[in-house]
Amino acid sequence: MAVLSLMLGKVTVSFKSVIEAFDSSIVNNEVNIVRARMPRTIFALLAGCSLSVSGALMQSITRNPIADPSILGVNTGAALFVIMGMSFSQVGRISSLVLAFVGGLLTMVCVYLISSFGYGGMTPIKLALAGAAMSIALQSIVNALMLKDRLLMDRFRFWQVGSLSKASWQDIMTVLPVIIVSLIIAYLLSSSLDIMALGDEMATSLGINVSFIYVLSTIVGVLLCASITALAGPIGFVGLMIPHFVRLLCGNAMKKVLLFSSLLGSAVLLSSDIIGRLVGGSAEIEVGIIMALLGAPVFIMIVRKVKKYGFT
Repeated sequence: MAVLSLMLGKVTVSFKSVIEAFDSSIVNNEVNIVRARMPRTIFALLAGCSLSVSGALMQSITRNPIADPSILGVNTGAALFVIMGMSFSQVGRISSLVLAFVGGLLTMVCVYLISSFGYGGMTPIKLALAGAAMSIALQSIVNALMLKDRLLMDRFRFWQVGSLSKASWQDIMTVLPVIIVSLIIAYLLSSSLDIMALGDEMATSLGINVSFIYVLSTIVGVLLCASITALAGPIGFVGLMIPHFVRLLCGNAMKKVLLFSSLLGSAVLLSSDIIGRLVGGSAEIEVGIIMALLGAPVFIMIVRKVKKYGFT
């Protein structure tokens, strides 16, 4: 998919040009096009990997099959803080990343607290409803800020729906250390998450610090989501549907789920980006829109099978 991403677009180039693009001594129009597409392709790989692993972590720690950064409101919270920063002052890449992380983490905490109120404590359904309500509330604030500043709205209206078209090497170098460290920590947490799937009491009896694993997994999941949202905007449904397909293929072992989610997530997001370039004509369709079109039917399918996952 990465090779196809370098080849396909408004202008189609040959596979030979893709190979030649790695030779700095060769310069021609097709090679230049391939080199211009490289940052976008690599960023799509990182984004698909990060969002799918983030979704897998959130589904594991919440024991909720419909949990993902977009359903729980993390995407919207991260986007709100970035746009607030942009509306009040100029923010750089690092500042955007920090704002997105703070916004996503605060939103996740609020969703946890809201879903814990009332009889029975936190349940999967209450968590999803709290996330949806929080997303709607935060999105209204985002829209108010965008409408207030027309220049801001014109500048970031495509970012708001999730776009990879503005990705640059600077963006990649900004998020790459965060993503690598977060993925390593996620993989190290996988064994503990498998044990916690047996229940908190069982995990505690086996020597697992349940609270620590919950907090660290939440931070890692939000970091992976926020690092992408800060630069590409909120891209939904990647973290929702990819882990489900992976579990169908290789079971519930978290090491396999995280590994194959990262690979499949990258492939799916690259595919969506390519589709958006090809079907959009002269004005391409942003990847966030394509992912919503692909993810919505999957979400409906999952909700129709709620009893299988233990909903009441």
